[in-house]
Amino acid sequence: MTQTSNRAPSSGAGRGASPLEKPRLGPYVAAAMTTAALTPSDLDAPRIDLGVPAGARVIVAMSGGVDSSVTAALVKHSGYDAVGVTLQLYDHGVAIQRKGACCAGQDIKDARAVADRLGIPHYVLDYEDRFSQSVMEDFADTYLSGATPIPCVRCNERVKFRDLLDVARDLGGAAMATGHYIRRVDGPSGPELRRARDAGRDQSYFLFSTTRAQLDYLRFPLGDLPKDDVRRIAAALDLPVAAKPDSQDICFVPEGKYAAVVERLRPGATEPGDIMHVDGALMGTHQGVIHYTVGQRRGLGLSTGEPLFVVRLDAANRRVIVGPREALMVRTIRLKETSWLGDGTFENAARAGVPLAVKVRSTRPPAPGRLAFDGAPAVILETAEEGVAPGQACVFYSPEAGHDRVLGGGWIAATETA
Repeated sequence: MTQTSNRAPSSGAGRGASPLEKPRLGPYVAAAMTTAALTPSDLDAPRIDLGVPAGARVIVAMSGGVDSSVTAALVKHSGYDAVGVTLQLYDHGVAIQRKGACCAGQDIKDARAVADRLGIPHYVLDYEDRFSQSVMEDFADTYLSGATPIPCVRCNERVKFRDLLDVARDLGGAAMATGHYIRRVDGPSGPELRRARDAGRDQSYFLFSTTRAQLDYLRFPLGDLPKDDVRRIAAALDLPVAAKPDSQDICFVPEGKYAAVVERLRPGATEPGDIMHVDGALMGTHQGVIHYTVGQRRGLGLSTGEPLFVVRLDAANRRVIVGPREALMVRTIRLKETSWLGDGTFENAARAGVPLAVKVRSTRPPAPGRLAFDGAPAVILETAEEGVAPGQACVFYSPEAGHDRVLGGGWIAATETA
């Protein structure tokens, strides 16, 4: 098991602190240039302005994928002192209960290979315990409560954009760059978060909880690039990950088997219960609330004359509530753990009923609505939407055409039907 790096060139990681402690990082040690290493003049890629002095150290979060690898290349190519950092977050073999399976280990190897190719230092930090406590445990508990979690957001806000930023500062970084498809734009009141130019790759939904202080330090070099250009740059540089496919599943949930991961983290979590119609009729039985999500239609095991959907999950009473499609329609969304990147304060904006556009699913376009506050924050949708699930994110965007600016968001605590 790779432990927290104390000082590690791209050939490997050293020994250091317990993963629960703040990593103790020794003096910066530059990687030795190999005959294969690239120099800035070799790179066929656009130069980027990160808003820090020329030659300043920029820490690059390297996941081992093509996006973060090209980010590292662009940072170096643009004349900055690039330093790669990779987090070991989980043991893939444990995640799928199969020995010898370790794609997480392969990602670390790929990140090191890219760092060697670019001739930049590379640190590997063991964050397995932090990731387990901050992300995986929350994932299991959220499912058990009858809500639908988004672990990628929790990972960004609790690990990558919190703990890793501290490490980046300890390494002397003037900024930290990531491979996310989103833009940071300097506005009249400070940096603003904006959607990626490539709408098909935009990751703003998963970054809504980024704080102003974090945004001040973060940089997103890929925000103006289409994915095809990123692949082209990687291939032109002969990066070892140029043809590596994008990951599709949540990293610790291979093949999308959420219930299996919850059962492993919370033994005995699968308890049978009743499937009830919204009118109170008993429709059947189920083998565990964790197998269902709001909006689900298939796999209910019910034979009726009308299509039925999961409308609500009553985890406390082990009930799955089903009903017709119209029972899914929601107009009011109650929020918790809100964040705000818009002008003024969030509470003032909510009390004033500021208009905005919102996303309640990552794959849906922003829809018109307004903020509200009646003792707790809420969003009122202009047109009712279906399948709005507690535990998911409600992300705020500017109301004008294009909905370019990200204004923040919150976690969906409860919903009210139309």
